[in-house]
Amino acid sequence: MAATALTIDGLEVSFGSVKAVNNVTMTIAEGELRVLLGANGAGKTTLMDLISGRTHSTRGHIHLYDTEITNWQEHRIARAGIGRKFQIPSVFRELTVRQNFEVASCRNPSVFANLGFGFSRQTLARIEEVLAIVDLRDKADVTAAYLSHGQTQWLELGLLMLQDPKVILLDEPTAGMTAAETKKTAKIINSMRGKHTLLVVEHDMAFVREIAERITVLHLGEVLAEGDIASIETDQAVRRAYLGSRSIS
Repeated sequence: MAATALTIDGLEVSFGSVKAVNNVTMTIAEGELRVLLGANGAGKTTLMDLISGRTHSTRGHIHLYDTEITNWQEHRIARAGIGRKFQIPSVFRELTVRQNFEVASCRNPSVFANLGFGFSRQTLARIEEVLAIVDLRDKADVTAAYLSHGQTQWLELGLLMLQDPKVILLDEPTAGMTAAETKKTAKIINSMRGKHTLLVVEHDMAFVREIAERITVLHLGEVLAEGDIASIETDQAVRRAYLGSRSIS
């Protein structure tokens, strides 16, 4: 039985009189790919902010494996093993794709003065492996500033893979992508399944169908439903609150 990678217990936060997250409880197993679904204002991004330390909760607890990380500072949570990808990519635009990957692979803070030096064969092999996974092998020596939007998103996914956090949070990873780029992103994320623990916020229903293993639906800051895609798309409460009369397609 897989260990529990992330435990959220009775988590709450209010902004003035508005309770943005209300008594949210969920557990994510090691290696699981969980999709967080909900309409705008459902509390999805706020929940991600709470997990990553960007926002502090007013009640409840968060555990990363056996360590409680509730309301830790953002940088401390990152060091503990929570990696996050925002809608707007954060990469070193002045460096090449390969140099970005070298930075992500190096634990030495003086890496900028030593790019390309001191990497083990294992590390170099892993960089090549991730270049292939995110389909950027032919762009390895291209400066990141010249990548397309989709390629920049894949670069950031590759950076997270190389940093190898215990849990990866992905906030709308297909935002602004073409249909072809979205399909490729689904393939990349599916390749991460089992090797990484992932929590993915997404509203593109076609994309959700491509990656969904287990879904948690939020509505007005609360957990409305949880289950596989078949049970979620037939859940009447979910249909009323979010999907309307249409199925996930």
